[in-house]
Amino acid sequence: MLHGFTGSPASIKPWALAMHERGLSVAVPRLAGHGTHWTDLNKVTWQDWYQSVEDEFLELKKTCDQVFVAGFSVGGALALRLSQIRGSEIAGTILLNASIYDERKRFKLVGLLSTFLPSIRGGAGDVAKPGARKHGYERIPLRGLNQVRKLWEVVERDLYLVDLPLMVAYSLNDHVVHPVCSETIIDNVYSADIREVVFEKSFHNVALDHDAELLNEETMDFILDVISGELSRGESIYESDERELIDAEFDSIVSGLSLDESAPTTYLDELDARPYDPEGFIPPNPKLPIPDQISRIAMLGIVGGGVYMLLEIFTGIDLLGIGPWPGVLGFIGGVSTYIWRSARAEDDFGDGVEL
Repeated sequence: MLHGFTGSPASIKPWALAMHERGLSVAVPRLAGHGTHWTDLNKVTWQDWYQSVEDEFLELKKTCDQVFVAGFSVGGALALRLSQIRGSEIAGTILLNASIYDERKRFKLVGLLSTFLPSIRGGAGDVAKPGARKHGYERIPLRGLNQVRKLWEVVERDLYLVDLPLMVAYSLNDHVVHPVCSETIIDNVYSADIREVVFEKSFHNVALDHDAELLNEETMDFILDVISGELSRGESIYESDERELIDAEFDSIVSGLSLDESAPTTYLDELDARPYDPEGFIPPNPKLPIPDQISRIAMLGIVGGGVYMLLEIFTGIDLLGIGPWPGVLGFIGGVSTYIWRSARAEDDFGDGVEL
């Protein structure tokens, strides 16, 4: 279970404890640069955050047969990234007000501002419930925020790689992450089963808000439905492309066939109706050409070479003292020469013409 940017595991602690109380093994890693001082977030990259996530996933996988990943806010983007890379090893993904982009114009200036301005003042926690504590930095590190933008670009680009069961939960009155992020996720993943959960009473951090118990119930129901097989994995982009290719090839073959037997003529009828052109037909097994002097010499080499080989092999008589090789060479040379002289001129053997 993954917390958000500038936050800490404490921001989703009630959610994590609720899952543990229901009998699940739960891991809530502290993302790199979080839970210490805001300046540490300016020293790490989003790849460092992802490494924190993947390391914890691999540890949990050692003791659990099935592993789910749940992410809140930017933690939802990291959960999606893990699902894009290790989707075949994950049973299902749960997103809570996941962020994958922000269309506000001020975010376009983050990269420039981060080069000379370390941080800006953070806002109050976005929780509707009175008295809720804020579990995160008081300032927003701009270099760290620029890393969030880079993470968003990769995650949004690769949404099509997500094909596992998905729970997308979001608040209608979220003042940090617009619900359009969740809609974009739903519209672009390849998951066959997507469970959409909407919170009407809570703001951004539902785990600390009025709908916390509803969040816990929906999360557990989703996990049990995946384990029971009620929710299944979708068709990946690669499987979809392969299926579409096979369908296209099949349609191409079928389109050339016809079951219509009402045609007045058949192909054989049309073939019989074609005029016969004796000059355009070359009969098979043409007669051998009249042998010339070279062909006669070649035939002599074939016969003479063959006789010389048989004489040396069966009688041991070696006229030249070098074994059957004169006969072998004479036989091979005669065969080669005879084939060459027997070839038709129009065959153009070895003429190097490009087709």
